[in-house]
Amino acid sequence: MKSQSRPEPKKSTKREASMASTSQKIGEFFERVCGSNSTREREREREDQRQTIKGRVVLMKKNVMDLNDSKASLIDSFYELMGKQVSLQLISATSVDPVNHSRGRIGSPIYLQRWNCTGSAVTARETEFEVTFDWEEEMGVPGAIRVINRHHSEFYLSSVTLEDVPGHGRIHFVCNSWVYPVRYENERVFFSNKAYLPCHTPRPLLQYREEELMKLRGNGHGERKTWERIYDYDVYNDLGNPDKDPEYRRPVLGGSKEYPYPRRGRTGRGRAKTDPYSEKRLPLLSLDIYVPKDERFSQVKLSDFLAYAVKSIVQVVIPEIRSIFNKTFNEFDSLEDILRIYEVGTNVPNGGTHDTVSNCISWEFIRELGRSDVGFCKFPMPDVIKENNSAWRTDEEFAREMLAGLNPIIIRRLEEFPPASKLETDKYGNHTSTITKGHIEKNMNGLTVDQAIENNKLFILDYHDALMPYLSRINATSTKMYATRTLLFLQEDGTLKPLAIELSLPHPQGESYGVTSQVYTPAEDGVESYIWQLAKAYVAVNDSGYHQLISHWLNTHAVIEPFVIATNRQLSVLHPINKLLHPHFRDTMNINALARQILINAGGFLEMTVFPGKYALELSSVSYKNWNFMEQALPADLLKRGVAVEDPDCPHGLRLLIEDYPYAVDGLEVWSAIETWVTEYCSFYYPEDDLVWYDTELQSWWMELRNEGHGDKKCESWWPQMHTRADLIKTCTIIIWVASALHAAINFGQYPYGGYLPNRPTISRRFMPQPGTQEYEELQRNPELGFLKTITPQCQTLLGIALIEILSRHATDEIYLGQRDNPEWTSDAEALAAFESFGSRLRDIESIINQRNLDRRWNNRFGPVEMQYTLLYPNTSDFSRQGGITGKGIPNSVSI
Repeated sequence: MKSQSRPEPKKSTKREASMASTSQKIGEFFERVCGSNSTREREREREDQRQTIKGRVVLMKKNVMDLNDSKASLIDSFYELMGKQVSLQLISATSVDPVNHSRGRIGSPIYLQRWNCTGSAVTARETEFEVTFDWEEEMGVPGAIRVINRHHSEFYLSSVTLEDVPGHGRIHFVCNSWVYPVRYENERVFFSNKAYLPCHTPRPLLQYREEELMKLRGNGHGERKTWERIYDYDVYNDLGNPDKDPEYRRPVLGGSKEYPYPRRGRTGRGRAKTDPYSEKRLPLLSLDIYVPKDERFSQVKLSDFLAYAVKSIVQVVIPEIRSIFNKTFNEFDSLEDILRIYEVGTNVPNGGTHDTVSNCISWEFIRELGRSDVGFCKFPMPDVIKENNSAWRTDEEFAREMLAGLNPIIIRRLEEFPPASKLETDKYGNHTSTITKGHIEKNMNGLTVDQAIENNKLFILDYHDALMPYLSRINATSTKMYATRTLLFLQEDGTLKPLAIELSLPHPQGESYGVTSQVYTPAEDGVESYIWQLAKAYVAVNDSGYHQLISHWLNTHAVIEPFVIATNRQLSVLHPINKLLHPHFRDTMNINALARQILINAGGFLEMTVFPGKYALELSSVSYKNWNFMEQALPADLLKRGVAVEDPDCPHGLRLLIEDYPYAVDGLEVWSAIETWVTEYCSFYYPEDDLVWYDTELQSWWMELRNEGHGDKKCESWWPQMHTRADLIKTCTIIIWVASALHAAINFGQYPYGGYLPNRPTISRRFMPQPGTQEYEELQRNPELGFLKTITPQCQTLLGIALIEILSRHATDEIYLGQRDNPEWTSDAEALAAFESFGSRLRDIESIINQRNLDRRWNNRFGPVEMQYTLLYPNTSDFSRQGGITGKGIPNSVSI
């Protein structure tokens, strides 16, 4: 059978091929436009999954001195019309985008609408925008938000809140940051208020967390710009101004054994022309010194600060003009003359003039100028002379202020007699005190010195060793002062009685020969009583200078700044310890930068008004050699000074040897509250010690803090190892104590106690008058004038009072211990509950302090001047935001 061959397939023509190709292209076109069946099905599924999330964005538009920056507003409006808007995108905390380098999936952008319709606030008010995000179910829970500013000007983003997130509920983002246009930074990423240790961070957020820290660290090079958020370290090489005059050259503090010092924030400015080690200075009154933008004062606080400064300038200038026509230029003629600077003044103008001015400058600025607590041209009456303008002279008040005054952290128990010196004998000779038993036993209620020491009845205020090495140099200037020792006796009523004051000078033949000393004892009559009053004034001069330079500036402002820098560089905003400490760093870098610019710089206010003069900061560097972080804890400090002993049966585990010691009594209450709060907080996030040890950010923070921030102390053995939760709790408790309560105790009493300078003179201009001299005869003839010619002259007095009036004022945006600027600072319920307990405990302490101050058994709580001790009154219950000189309240941070 013949097989049948398979027919050949029909060859397609070119025409048919062309038609098929055209048909395929048309089909592809319609698929792209309309979607294929499968694509449409996928889109329908995604539409079914896509939901909307409503939210709220709160921000402040750029203002200048709280007024509209019309140019910026106009340009931003134009940018809006051109489609250059502010966009926000949600970032998933639970869903990774594999194409986006394992980062969280990013949602579609939304834009802030009606920007031009909201306008810029005249004052520092916030603007609120309603927003709606598209969010797909597969993207999970938002954990961060991406913000891009395509405007011309920056704005301050306060917060973003998402309502009813599917399957999760409310999510809050605390931002509190300036967002600059894309020409400065491409984007900003903000995280939700949920705290995570590094090892617990959701994988989609981990890379964002690490990149944000890298941006904050910078590369350590170049001059910092206004818009940057870079935190870095530098030494104090910006205090001198050698290009102005060699007289203004100052040593570099930090980075050497001779002058160790904590580090400051780096600005990267160039070097001075005449000194390659010094950073060039800005113009004196410039406020444009670099600090990271988010560390700058708020608009409200800046207005407060500038208004106080304007007041102070007027308050100094007017009395100085009057003094030109007085018979004694730059001198107060009497104590009554000093009182006139508080009692005579001109109030702020009202009516048309006031209205005209208020239209030109900030409302906050005007409001502060017109505060009712003080006239425009006069100083407020200091508390120390409000009830009685002569009680400050008494011995009881002199001694009481060592326990309840402005510098209650120096007095210590006397453990050997006569008091000895720790100065090197090879270099300085013999500096043992010349006070004898005969000088003091006559006023010790029948006790001998040995009995008094055994019964913990003798105490000493000792500035001898701290000042003696610099005394020759200081006295080569117009200042004439002594290094002092003051012995005191603890009486049965709990008050201290001064027994003797020793005034010492370097030996005229040279330092290696030791000292020459004079001892003075209390006297009530004749010229001897005036001499005793002068002896107390020399002690007050020592105390005032040491307080301002060491107790205040060094031991709070300067030592805290490295913690601010290290925390921002090494602890993410997601880190629980960052959230714990961040409120206690508010405004510290800004106020320290201003201090370096106009207060502690060469020729600045501090050198003009405090006795060490040009050696002021150098002296604080020498003191830093003895600084010990662990001894900043209040219990450790009290034990070191011998004013307390360990006793497990007493509250806080300590028994005070001076029972009526207001600073210590109230301080231990506050310390205990802080310690309890920190313990509860850290125990929640670190249930085991291993979590501390394996926390990479925490270990980097602590290593950098020791090796860089306090690098000159890095070899000290007392630093905690940061291996355990106990190490972390103690460290954080000390940081919070120093930044809040310690600073409050030694800062906000400056005007109440020192606003009347005869009570706390800062300079002495001549030595103790000796019999047979013209000064001695003047003291006999007119003791008041002799006293005033010895202490701070009129110009420096007015400058000093003006300065401490500014430093003693609470800002109107003050946030006190136990308060937060945002109640949703964390979403962790356990942390919020612990913080609420902390606030409740602080409010209880307020009631306890009020009760103590009404109990007349505690003489040291009010004294002869009838001035209650409130410097450690927390003020947690006060949300009035009134500010002013109140003499009470513990702000969260070193902010003034």
